[in-house]
Amino acid sequence: MQNPMPVRPLTHTAPRPPGFEPSAERPVRLLARDLQGAEVLRLHSHPWGQVTYALEGIVRVSAGNSNWIVPPLRAIWIPPGLLHEIVTLERARLRVLYIDSGSAPFAGQDCKVLEVSPLLRELIVALAASDGIGTRESLVRALILEELGKLATLPICVPMPDDKRLKLLCEMLIADPASPRTLDQWAARVGASPRTLARLFERELGMNFGAWRQQMRLAHAAPLITRGLPLAQVAAELGYASQSAFSAMFKKTFGQSPSAYFARTSN
Repeated sequence: MQNPMPVRPLTHTAPRPPGFEPSAERPVRLLARDLQGAEVLRLHSHPWGQVTYALEGIVRVSAGNSNWIVPPLRAIWIPPGLLHEIVTLERARLRVLYIDSGSAPFAGQDCKVLEVSPLLRELIVALAASDGIGTRESLVRALILEELGKLATLPICVPMPDDKRLKLLCEMLIADPASPRTLDQWAARVGASPRTLARLFERELGMNFGAWRQQMRLAHAAPLITRGLPLAQVAAELGYASQSAFSAMFKKTFGQSPSAYFARTSN
């Protein structure tokens, strides 16, 4: 079992040019930040929305009682005013879009995992190269907002509980997603009865133990696959009995096999 990666604090209040915040006139601004692994942008919020994306590397985003693991094929929308924290799980080239609240591409206060299209990626690269004032930059910003609204959103979220016993169980499983322990076996480790834990899963997370573990394992799958690991190894590292069992669960969630899905999204 691997221990969770230690993190070292990194201030989120790094110097920015005057007037860097997005506005009605410049509704999309881009912050480029290259970070080492195991760095953390501590809990903070701002009045604009944010699309967190890494050209390279993998980050973990926490907001409310949920966690998302975000590899380069994905991004996450964070609504205006929502407290959030970002941890780099490996060296990452962050390209963060700040979006004026009046131009938010999504309604509500829920984070959304986005499937990054090749067009959006190139638009982000183009904006990072200038982010100035001019007709070209205005067109790039408009296209970014248009493309964001059309992106597919993915049902990948790992909700976290408030109850200390259940939270301890969830944190240990996130650190060791392949663990075969049953709910009865976890109960003995966290000091609560299996019946209590089952009730807490339903009450605090809205799903049973098996469904939460499946969601957590699928959240870990994309980073492993994008690193180029064979599907059989991915299945083993996530605790599935076979590659076919993992592929069947993946297809049930995403409508395609892992091979077909990642061949499509990497084009």
